[in-house]
Amino acid sequence: MAEPDLRTPSAPPTAPGVHPKPFWSFRPRSDRESGDAVVSNFMLHWFPAKVSKASLDWSYSFWLGTASAALLLLLVLSGMPLLFLYVPSVERAYASVKDIEYVVTFGSWIRAVHRLSAHLMVVAVVLHLVRVFLTGAYKNGVGRGQRRPVNWVLGVAMLLLTLFLSFTGYLLPWDQLAYWAVTVGTNIASSIPWVGNTIRELLLGGREIDQPTLIRFYVLHVIALPGLLGILFVYHMWRVRKDGGLARADREGVLEQKAEAPPGPTKTYTLLGVARGQAPAIRASSLEARDTTVNAVPDLVRRAAIVVLGTIAVVGILSVFFRAPLEEPANALVTPNPAKAPWYFLWLQEIVTDTTVHIGSFTINGAFLGGVLLPGLLLTVLTLWPWWDKSPAAAAGVWLGQSRRRQNLVFLAVCVVILVFTFIGTFLRGPYWHFYWPWEAWPEIPGRI
Repeated sequence: MAEPDLRTPSAPPTAPGVHPKPFWSFRPRSDRESGDAVVSNFMLHWFPAKVSKASLDWSYSFWLGTASAALLLLLVLSGMPLLFLYVPSVERAYASVKDIEYVVTFGSWIRAVHRLSAHLMVVAVVLHLVRVFLTGAYKNGVGRGQRRPVNWVLGVAMLLLTLFLSFTGYLLPWDQLAYWAVTVGTNIASSIPWVGNTIRELLLGGREIDQPTLIRFYVLHVIALPGLLGILFVYHMWRVRKDGGLARADREGVLEQKAEAPPGPTKTYTLLGVARGQAPAIRASSLEARDTTVNAVPDLVRRAAIVVLGTIAVVGILSVFFRAPLEEPANALVTPNPAKAPWYFLWLQEIVTDTTVHIGSFTINGAFLGGVLLPGLLLTVLTLWPWWDKSPAAAAGVWLGQSRRRQNLVFLAVCVVILVFTFIGTFLRGPYWHFYWPWEAWPEIPGRI
């Protein structure tokens, strides 16, 4: 009998469930490998094994949530080098930003990426919230244990955090644009009765915008707000998965259950003979059926990768052509005319102007009515609306559903008013906040000293 050759042992066969290819999880060859990829791959672990086909439709969600997450990732990536180059000091902040803009290699492009990502994230988060409202996706559907109203409240909180994250970053360049935009924004907060001045001093770290203000805004912008936003984002995504995915998946499940064909007449046997008629049957509709779902890997992962990489590419290309502005150093003695808030708060500044009424020697405080009371009321109604909406559960996941027609029209009307006021504040307000048509020239008025 020949002895076996111990120098060239044969390779053991591949054990069941073991995938030797290094990137098998991103290109699974079967349903088994697709399910294993979700469990074994750290990057894919937060995806479900199956996802509804309807949820992947580009025209339903426009993938605005994924685009918002991509912009948040881009803000973190572009903010890291700025974190090491920026000096949060009133004496050196402007000079450090100027060095980033003109001295550091690719510094101007990195700063433009960071600023453009911040603005686009505000737009993407707002559009995402609008989409959720118009599709009734904040309503619980047919699934058990759903808490979509809670996720809606989280979304509203994340929108506020996004606005404040951008607002705190507005001051850091310490130029005239940043200084007076923050001045206008904090002055609106000071109009709150009894506690307004206290809130303003808490934000500024004193009564004037100075070193304590810059440090507070820097810490909020770099540590506190991003950390809180990241925690809410993780819980928001977990809540989406616990609720069974997007609301449209529930809608498709209802339609699938309604479209199920009734069974035909059959016969069965009893103790006394043959019984004519319909036999007892068990019918069930599952969102995990083959004709309503697909594997999350690679279908969902591929689409998410397209959105993330596409968002990064678009921002990177636009940042080449649109540089971040940098005006003269901040000067508390020179007031620009007009002094405007950041663009996403200009609708509030416009409402403040429109609600300020002078009756003889008596003046109605527009800063409180238009800057605090009205937006606070809108925010309260927006937050509590999922519990006030009495439309049927079948309306969840339907664009502009007929049962929600009136509330959708009111919501769109409010959005249009905000857009119009933002446009007026951006392009039609000139010196002393007077109204000017686009073809009218502004008078030459020097800065007030």
